[in-house]
Amino acid sequence: MVIENLLTSLRTDGDKITIIDQLLLPHQEKWIEIDSIEAAYDAIKSMKIRGAPAIASLAALAFASHLSAALKSEPQPPFLASPSALRDHVLPQLNYLYSSRPTAVNLGAATRRLQNTLQTGLDAGYSAVEIANALIKEGRAVADEDFGRNREMSKHGAEWLVERVKAAGGEPSGLNVMTVCNTGSLATSGYGTALGLITHLFEQGQLGKAYFTQTAPYHQGTRLTAMELVTIGAPCAMLCDNMVGSLFQNQPIHAVAVGADRVARNGDTANKVGTYNAAVLAARHNIPFIVVAPVSTVDLDTPDGSKIPIEQRPGIEACIVRGAVYPPSSSSSEPELTQASA
Repeated sequence: MVIENLLTSLRTDGDKITIIDQLLLPHQEKWIEIDSIEAAYDAIKSMKIRGAPAIASLAALAFASHLSAALKSEPQPPFLASPSALRDHVLPQLNYLYSSRPTAVNLGAATRRLQNTLQTGLDAGYSAVEIANALIKEGRAVADEDFGRNREMSKHGAEWLVERVKAAGGEPSGLNVMTVCNTGSLATSGYGTALGLITHLFEQGQLGKAYFTQTAPYHQGTRLTAMELVTIGAPCAMLCDNMVGSLFQNQPIHAVAVGADRVARNGDTANKVGTYNAAVLAARHNIPFIVVAPVSTVDLDTPDGSKIPIEQRPGIEACIVRGAVYPPSSSSSEPELTQASA
C-alpha cells in the first residue's frame, strides 16, 4: 500500500511560498504566503511552521525566492551591483534566519550550505548575478532533497525494527510504536522522520498501533501527529506526557521512535521535552529507542548535549498563572539510550 493523502507543511509555485499555519491545526486549515525573509523568520520563530527539516526548507526557499525576485526586478537592487555588495547583503540575512530557532541544527546546516555556495562563487570570480543564481539553485535543493531522504530513513528504521523483532523470535506484524512530538509530513518537506518510520510500517501492513504523547505545551502530538495519523487511517492512540511509564508497563510496545533537533558529536540527542523521559523509561523496560534523523542533524562541532543551545520559550506558553516557569523546548538524551539511528 502506498499512501497518497499525506499532509504537507509548505507549498511552492515558482517564487511563491505558502505554509500551513500549524498553530491553528487541526481545527482550522489556513495557508499563509511567505513573501519575504522577515515573514519566514516570523513563521519559524512563532512556530507557525516547526520541525527541524521543515524550518530549514522554509528558510532556504524564502532566501532563494528573495534573490530570485531581486534578479527579476527593474531596476535591480544595489546588492546585485557587485560580488562584494551581494556578500554584504547575503551574510546578515542568513544569520538572521538562523537566529529564529537556534536549537535545530538543520537550519544552521542549510545556512552554512548557502554561505559555502556564496564563498565558492566569490573565490571563482563569478559575477553577482551568477552567484545569486547559484544560491537560488542551492536553496531550492535543500527542500527538494529532504523528501527523498525522509523516505529512505523511514524505510531503514522500519526494516531495522522488523529484523530485530524477527531475531527475537517475534512476529514482524502488529508492531506497536510510540513517538513524541510531531515528526511527520508537517515537520518536514514530506513523509517525515520518526513518524515516517511508523507510516512505512503502516504501508507494509506491519503496524499494530501508533502511540503518541501530547507533547505539552504546544501539543504537537495532540494536534499534529493525531491529525496526520487519522488522515492516513493508521490505528493510533494519544497518551498524556506523564503516562509513558504506564503504557510501557501495560502494553506490548516494540519500539520508541523519535526525531532530533540536533545530535552532538558524542551521540547526545536534543529533541522536544519529554524525549529524555521516554528514553529512560524505554531503557528501563528494554524497549528499543530509535532516533530517525538526517546526517544534517549531526553537529560534530558540538561535543555533547550540555553544549547544545536549548531554546527557552516564553513562559506564557506553558501556563497563564503567576509564578516562575521553566520552559525549555528540547531535552538531551545520552547516546547509550539509542539502539539505532536511521
